[in-house]
Amino acid sequence: MSHATAVEFKPLSIAVLTISDTRTVETDSSGQALVDRLQEAGHQLIERRIVRDDVWQIRAALCQWIASDTVQVVLMTGGTGFTARDNTPQAVQPLLDKVVDGFGEMFRHVSLAEIGMSTMQSRALAGISNGTLICCLPGSTNACRTGWDKVLASQLDARTKPCSFIPHLKKVSQSCDSRG
Repeated sequence: MSHATAVEFKPLSIAVLTISDTRTVETDSSGQALVDRLQEAGHQLIERRIVRDDVWQIRAALCQWIASDTVQVVLMTGGTGFTARDNTPQAVQPLLDKVVDGFGEMFRHVSLAEIGMSTMQSRALAGISNGTLICCLPGSTNACRTGWDKVLASQLDARTKPCSFIPHLKKVSQSCDSRG
């Protein structure tokens, strides 16, 4: 007799935040790639925003979602490079209760085959704050696709064994109870 129990897919409530001084909803292909993929996977888009690459604007949007009873995951794109205008990591890190060290490592690992050693210039990171998983990806559309397809999709699925992020996320009314 198997000790494994059948686990059903449980849709998550996800917000998408694009960090950019120039993009609009119409030109934000990176944010759209994340929206498309999360919806294709069966998750619910709660909200999508674009904010300037400014520490305080990033934190303001992020804090609203961290405090929200309806947002379990925030996917962020942009501002993770090394230019003077790339402020996402320094805006996000102080808000995290726990850092998911392996996220940035795995993102850079899977990106190596696509962009070579340039992957070292990504400051992709993730962490959990108030039961909300926050994932910061680079601003390129291909980086967002890679991040979702090769790192996030399985970790945001309760059926992933031996584990996923589901047990660590706040519960919402549509329920993401990992005890299945």
